[in-house]
Amino acid sequence: MSDVLLGIGMVLVIEGLVYALAPSLVERLLETLRAMPVEARRTFGLGAIALGLVFLWGAQRFH
Repeated sequence: MSDVLLGIGMVLVIEGLVYALAPSLVERLLETLRAMPVEARRTFGLGAIALGLVFLWGAQRFH
């Protein structure tokens, strides 16, 4: 459970930094996402999941 909390905390810190340091970049990113077709957003999301799993696997493997 502590690993889950650590992961969620890290995500919140990184997202908070993005919103605090580059709020206009977030707005442009959201506009770009709105302009993308739903299928492209879904593919992007699945790619992000796959990359995240590779990172987690690598962290576990080389720990």
